[in-house]
Amino acid sequence: MAGGCIDFVQLLNHDLSTNILSYLDDPADVVRVGSVSRAWRQFVISNGLSKNLCLRLLPEVSHAVPAIEENDVVEPLEVESTDDMEVEKSTADMEVEKLKKNHRVYAFLAKGLASSVGNCISEAICASSTDNYPEESILNTLEPRDRIGDEASYWSSEGESDQGVPETLTFKLASKLCFINEINIQPFQAYFQYGFPIYSAKAVRFRIGHFTDHYTETDLVDVFEVGHRHIEDDVVWTYTSEYFPMAQENCLQKFKLPEPVFAVGKVLQIEFSGRVQQQDVDGLYYVCISHVQILGRPLKEDFDAEFVDLSGKCVLKYIPKPDATGDSNPSTGDAFEDGSGGSTPGPSRLHSFTAGLVQRAGMGFERIFSLRGHGVLIMDDDNNDEDNEDYEDGMNDNLVEAESDAEQAFD
Repeated sequence: MAGGCIDFVQLLNHDLSTNILSYLDDPADVVRVGSVSRAWRQFVISNGLSKNLCLRLLPEVSHAVPAIEENDVVEPLEVESTDDMEVEKSTADMEVEKLKKNHRVYAFLAKGLASSVGNCISEAICASSTDNYPEESILNTLEPRDRIGDEASYWSSEGESDQGVPETLTFKLASKLCFINEINIQPFQAYFQYGFPIYSAKAVRFRIGHFTDHYTETDLVDVFEVGHRHIEDDVVWTYTSEYFPMAQENCLQKFKLPEPVFAVGKVLQIEFSGRVQQQDVDGLYYVCISHVQILGRPLKEDFDAEFVDLSGKCVLKYIPKPDATGDSNPSTGDAFEDGSGGSTPGPSRLHSFTAGLVQRAGMGFERIFSLRGHGVLIMDDDNNDEDNEDYEDGMNDNLVEAESDAEQAFD
């Protein structure tokens, strides 16, 4: 390397070099390392650094690994010769192509998933029934407290003489694409009734899906606000969980899914099965809930999905959103070296290069996902690897210069 720098990847043994690079904790850093030279790019890809970092930062993705890689098929090269060496070379070339594809998949996922688990509820859509609307509306379940001032805050179903009549609450997720980890539910304790009864259910289960094409989300919400009870005809469910037993306790009960579910479509429904509490006044059984949380990691807005059919198969696209200046990867909100957060007046040359590199690698990025409850199937039709390598090698000098500029800006 120029300037007396030592190329430790070439100098040190494989394990030591891998251990050093494993300390990278930002997907953009892996992109930068892969742009240093062809040798470094080959090292990054062949050792799966993007995959390792993605799984370390986002353990949820580990459940999708078999589905991501089992359909990672590369068309075999046509080999006219029957020479065993030629056949082996063709097989080796296909393995290299697979590694390149996986490198891009994990780099984009690591870049696109939120860095921490949070509440993924955007808004409440509807309840299968409501006893006193709007005082006991599903909207109250978005409030963490079970009372606001002197008023109780909870959703209540209508009363039923049959304990087996189920109830549902349906929510809109904050992102069209999320990894859902767990759902937390707090039954309501009627502190204003004799004996302080708790109106929980015997069990709960969860469905995830997307709206059918003949309705828009806005139309659905408007219909439900005037008392529509059922949503089943308007949603295609792509995932249904097992039943989880629910305790008759006034606390936030955590229902952790067996493995994170990749939710596509923004709709999550909670089904309550079996009523346990009878109201003394009318002798009917009710289900009452004070608070709901849906915890997971959403994919950023740069990702979108288009459904191919009603089976759950969809096309996942990475489309960087441009800002007002036309930059498709603005660096607002970056943290400075001293730990302070905030927005820089404009992206540094280092960030501009990294964003440009990631965007270039994402040109034509389109993969087929087939939802199967626990993961996804991915196929890649991006054939721009040679262009990407030429682009990255041509930017090496600019990267060194940009790093120098960035260091001066932080000093």
